[in-house]
Amino acid sequence: MEYTLTYSEMVQGWVSFYSFIPDWMIGMNNYFYTFKGGNLYRHNTNATRNNFYGVQYSSSIQSVFNDAVLENKLFKTVAIQGDDVWEATLITDIQDSGSVQASWYEKKEQVYFAFVRNLGTSPANPSEYALRSLGGIGRSSSVGSFGAYIYFPNNISLGSIMSVGDYLYFAIPPNYNAPILAGQIVAISQNIITANTNYIQINTTIPGTSPILGQTPYFLYMKNSVAESHGVLGHYCVFTLENTNTNKVELFQFQSDIMKSYP
Repeated sequence: MEYTLTYSEMVQGWVSFYSFIPDWMIGMNNYFYTFKGGNLYRHNTNATRNNFYGVQYSSSIQSVFNDAVLENKLFKTVAIQGDDVWEATLITDIQDSGSVQASWYEKKEQVYFAFVRNLGTSPANPSEYALRSLGGIGRSSSVGSFGAYIYFPNNISLGSIMSVGDYLYFAIPPNYNAPILAGQIVAISQNIITANTNYIQINTTIPGTSPILGQTPYFLYMKNSVAESHGVLGHYCVFTLENTNTNKVELFQFQSDIMKSYP
């Protein structure tokens, strides 16, 4: 992608990338002029920001959180000190699906706060396997009714964290390292006393599902990653901020609430 790179005499460095690509540029009488398509433009003379040659662009900033570089961390929340909110995309060395939309911020004491949510996909991408919204169940005892019912031994507790609406995955031997979407959970029956009543019922017609291979694969579930809000996991986090405001905005600080991950 092409950009226009600008140099600042004040800081003696290259400070900004601009989306517009002029045919020619010149500074004269304290104004900046560019030529594009045979037309002459004078910059910084109107209140509409990021509008170049009739095309409206957005502002973006990219930087990195890199404290305690040897520790694996959870980046859970973000905060903005400024006069406007910025959409954020967060990518770590482990995950690539963290985001914060502009409408998610809450303003408290002149600071905008929001929690980082994962944009889950169905079926899940491999980068989502590290999410804390993914939980193991165990190997089934049998699979019946064209895969709609999965039965488990009575000594396997289906637990209270898994719920209707979660997505059920299975993995087959010998490595169990490639989870496959089986369906969406519609019912859970837990009974560790009566035989054949410890089962999960799923909807196998949702997009992306595959028939369950074998009768006793290993099953795991994934909760709604947006609702669970476990943040993003990684040693560092590269964040990109984007603002579509056409007026002047000021950003003083962007910060994240980070906690050490204990696997």
